[in-house]
Amino acid sequence: MSCAEVAEPAVAPRFATVVPFRRRCGTSPLPADAGPAILRAPFEEQRIAMGRQWLHSKKEVTANRRAQITSKLVREIMVAAKMGVPDPAMNPRLALAVEAARKQSVSNDVINRGIKKGSGQGADAIQYELVTYEGMGPCNVPVIVECLTENRNRTAPDIRSLFKDAQFGSKVMFLFDHVGIVEATHPVAGQDLESAAIEAGAQDVEKLESTKEDEETGGRFFTERTDMFPVAEALKKAGWHVATAELGYRAKDAVVLGDEDRTKVATFLERLDENDDVHRVYAGLK
Repeated sequence: MSCAEVAEPAVAPRFATVVPFRRRCGTSPLPADAGPAILRAPFEEQRIAMGRQWLHSKKEVTANRRAQITSKLVREIMVAAKMGVPDPAMNPRLALAVEAARKQSVSNDVINRGIKKGSGQGADAIQYELVTYEGMGPCNVPVIVECLTENRNRTAPDIRSLFKDAQFGSKVMFLFDHVGIVEATHPVAGQDLESAAIEAGAQDVEKLESTKEDEETGGRFFTERTDMFPVAEALKKAGWHVATAELGYRAKDAVVLGDEDRTKVATFLERLDENDDVHRVYAGLK
């Protein structure tokens, strides 16, 4: 058997593994007219394969994230149906949950099954409960975590493990106000948020960070707990589109951090939010 050593091309294609030479063994040496195409082929195949692998991985991450969002939306529908009548027309919280699910392209069949499960209809009804945990996150940022779960014996250890670099169970509830939170947008940019809050009966308002200021006006309105749905209805009548209206927690004195510490806390909060049982995360961070 004869072996021939062939020099590698001077410039390896992108993503190719660079090696000093390549040995080909066989019954005869490479033909004289083989040319660089034969040498490039394995590298080209590798480049394409790696590109497809990256694309496939990206699609998997997107699909998993979408499935997680859908799961949380459906769980909110189930809890809303359990806490009130299973009719969106007579249950404001359920109506908002259904609207939010439809915005994420959740099918009517999935929404209806969620309502039935939450209201105890059918053999596959699931009893979810709202469980609240508290603790001190990195950089002494107080954190409240609301979970929707059918098994708190599973959820508690999971949340505790996510606090491994923080202080799980630290009493921080007194650092927050329990309020109604209404998030809404107006199709006209430049609306006066304070005037809108006063007219709707809200106690306070802040700008929504996610809105495009040149296209619309976004606000997060804070209300007394008993005034939440009346404020939401008043905003709707004034031309605002209400995205969410729910009870939540607002920090009394938010912590101010530098960029490095803020990134550290944000990473911790993202890990919490990625847990399937976590419904809402509230942090005393400005």
